[in-house]
Amino acid sequence: MRAYLFLICPVLLFLGGSYLLPFLGIMQLSFTDPEPGLGQYSHVLSDPLTLSVIWRTLRICVIVTAVSVAAAYIITLLWVRGRPLVRSLTELCIMIPFWISVLSRAFGWMSMLSNRGLLNTWLKDLGLIETSLQLTRNEFAVIIGMSHYLIPFAVFPLATAMRNVDERVLTAADGMGASRMRIFWQVFLPMTASGIMGATLLVFVFSVGFFVTPALLGGGQSVLIAELIYLWIFQIPQWGMAAAMSVILMLAVGGILVLLMRRYGEMAK
Repeated sequence: MRAYLFLICPVLLFLGGSYLLPFLGIMQLSFTDPEPGLGQYSHVLSDPLTLSVIWRTLRICVIVTAVSVAAAYIITLLWVRGRPLVRSLTELCIMIPFWISVLSRAFGWMSMLSNRGLLNTWLKDLGLIETSLQLTRNEFAVIIGMSHYLIPFAVFPLATAMRNVDERVLTAADGMGASRMRIFWQVFLPMTASGIMGATLLVFVFSVGFFVTPALLGGGQSVLIAELIYLWIFQIPQWGMAAAMSVILMLAVGGILVLLMRRYGEMAK
């Protein structure tokens, strides 16, 4: 036990110095700038513009989480249960995105979805549209870009759950005359519920703090919380507001994280 504590203490000290101390400083700033009190929190929770950003962030994060987990589930099925060639190709498609930076991916989607991008150009050449579709500087582009980045992260918890499925249960269901669709919906899917919960937890927490992709693909028309905090710090000198929003975001994500982890623990038992 002592050896375990000796090994874990440096990690705890590092995490405390890297995360806890800066967070305490941000919390202090949220109560003292520009004046001591709860004025910053009151303004954040009552300002219509700020509330609209909060609700937009939650809405987009929920949609991105649903899209990412659903797409990752299909990809993971091919990776875990597909034929050898399909597994190899799927694994390559999962790993390659990790070699590309988030900034490069965002610019790639901008070149694909912009008014003069590849998609609009192809649709015009095929005669399907006459004027360019507005596919960037909106929530659609933000959802596409964020989902594309987060799908690979959702694959791994799903893969762990799928590999832990007892094949004997599936064989028994097949032997009892159940169709493949029924086996999937009533046997396989419930047995991978812990992986779905883990992927949902991971993707949602990542998506709440996204900055680069919404800033580029949203073009200032779909501002999320992280971008609003950036504006308050670097363009509009309201450090107290930015600190208050950061604390609220941290506590909200922490609360959601605790609830989902409890649920995940119950499902993993």
